[in-house]
Amino acid sequence: MTWGNQNTDAEAASQLNAAWELGVNFLDTAECYPVPVSEAKQGNTDRAIAKWLRSGAWAREDVVLATKVCGFNERFTCCVIHWPDRYVPLFGSTRYDVTKERAFVPFAEQARAMGDLIKAGKIRAWGLSNETPHGVSAFVAACAAEDVPLPASVQNSYSLLQRSDETGLVETLRAHNIGYLPYSPLSAGVLSGKYRGLQSAPTGSRLALFDGYMERYLGTKGPNAVEAYCDLAEAHGLSPAALAIAFCESRAFVTSTIIGATTNAQLEENLAGFGIGWTEELEAGVQTISESYPDPWRMLVRDGG
Repeated sequence: MTWGNQNTDAEAASQLNAAWELGVNFLDTAECYPVPVSEAKQGNTDRAIAKWLRSGAWAREDVVLATKVCGFNERFTCCVIHWPDRYVPLFGSTRYDVTKERAFVPFAEQARAMGDLIKAGKIRAWGLSNETPHGVSAFVAACAAEDVPLPASVQNSYSLLQRSDETGLVETLRAHNIGYLPYSPLSAGVLSGKYRGLQSAPTGSRLALFDGYMERYLGTKGPNAVEAYCDLAEAHGLSPAALAIAFCESRAFVTSTIIGATTNAQLEENLAGFGIGWTEELEAGVQTISESYPDPWRMLVRDGG
C-alpha cells in the first residue's frame, strides 16, 4: 500500500517479481491506496498492480487478487468490505462508546450486494476487514437469510503488539470456517526494530507519514514491548521482523499473513519469517513478554513510567 507514494511503478514491479519468484501468489490492495490517502494519489497502487499484470510477467489466473471497495473492473478474486459501515472502536480506541453509534447500511443489504457481485461474475468471493465477533455473526445470519455465500475471510490487524482478536473473534471465525488474514504483522514497521531508541520518526518512514502516529506510539508501552521482542529475536539468531512474522504464521487460526514492504530487502527479510520453525523456546519467550505487556499499544506511559 506504499506503491504510488513511497514507491514508483518500477519499484512495485520489481517487488512483485521478487515476491512471485519466492512463492507469493496473493495480492491485497484497496481502491484508496496508497496511504496516507490523498486525492492526488488515490488509486496509484491499483494502477501499479494493473500495469504489472498487463506486462504479462505472470498469468492472471495464477494471481489471487483481493481489493477493498471497487469501481469498474473485469473481475477481482475477492472483494473485501474495508471498514464496517457501522460505528466500531478502531485505531487505539479502547472501549465501545454507545454515544457514537450511527445509522448504517443493514447487514442483509450489504450481503445481498456481495451476492449480486458474485452472480454477475465480477468477484469470486468476498470478505470483511476490521470486523468484530458481533459483525461477523450478523453477516453470517444475513447470508443465511439472503442465500449468499459466507465471507471467505476477515482481515484484521494482528501482531505481537495487537492480539485482542484471540479473545472472541478467532472462535467466531472457526465456528463458521472463515479464514483469518492478519495485516500489519510488523505494526507499521515498529516490530522491525528500526525505531528503537528514536524520539522522532525518520523522514519518509511510515510513522512520519501519519500525523501524530509516532507521538502516540511513544506515549504507550509499545517501545518497551518492542525492545523485549527485539532482544528475544536476537537471542535466537533472528531478525526482529522475521520473528514477528513467524509468530503470526505459527498461530493455528491464521490462514495466511499479509505483509508489506517498501524495499526488496525488506520484502526478502519479511518472507524469511515464513520459513522459520516455531519452537517451544520462542513460544515461551513471546508469552513471557506478552504477559508483561498484554496490550502495549493501549498501555499509556504516565508520570514518566
